[in-house]
Amino acid sequence: MTRFVTAPDASAPAPGGDARSALGWMHTARFLTTAAQLNQLPAVEVPEIAFVGRSNAGKSTCINTLTQQKQLAFASKKPGRTQHINLFSLGRQGQTDAVLADLPGYGYAAVSRSDKVRWQQVMVNYLVSRTSLTGIVLLCDPRLGLTELDEALLEVVRPRVEEGLKFLVLLTKADKLTRAEQAKALSIARLQAGGGEVKMFSALKKQGVEEAAQLLWQWAHPAPAPSTDADTAPAPSPAPEAGPG
Repeated sequence: MTRFVTAPDASAPAPGGDARSALGWMHTARFLTTAAQLNQLPAVEVPEIAFVGRSNAGKSTCINTLTQQKQLAFASKKPGRTQHINLFSLGRQGQTDAVLADLPGYGYAAVSRSDKVRWQQVMVNYLVSRTSLTGIVLLCDPRLGLTELDEALLEVVRPRVEEGLKFLVLLTKADKLTRAEQAKALSIARLQAGGGEVKMFSALKKQGVEEAAQLLWQWAHPAPAPSTDADTAPAPSPAPEAGPG
């Protein structure tokens, strides 16, 4: 399979992790490819962050808001009918240092049962086997809470989360809730998220946008592990050769 997504030069300076720089980095998002099956996806050698959620959870709006682009992610007029995995590359100066994956929405009643089953299996296979997957953003309408399908998805990814996969629940449409309702929704979602982070998000009020952008930047640019004493200790000098006896 052709590998046309590569990591940037390690010597190139990465953008700062502050909110302004993170949003600037998100704004570099550009369409990469679309795939109807997993075997059509390109091999990716940089961190990949997947956006998942019910068809009416506001996933496309969230992606467009984070990237400050009106039509980067396509929102179908008929929810649940978009059945492709869309990839978007991120990176400055033409470099690609991360990829966003927009997965098809699930749970919409108008989609045939056969389509539902097929796409649920595609999503499960993607979430379980995609080696470049670094983090997952689950979009959820806080007025509905995490549904059975959302909880089923959490169970699928739980082993990978326990192994270090990043996980964030974004409670969208926060502007439709009072502060008290937001606090209650956050509390409930945190109990259900199984150790993942939970944040409120409103595309309309721009609530949580900077926080989410910074978190995604951190996922894609993890701090290097601190070197150990063994890594920095000088190599021992070779023993002197024995003289003639």
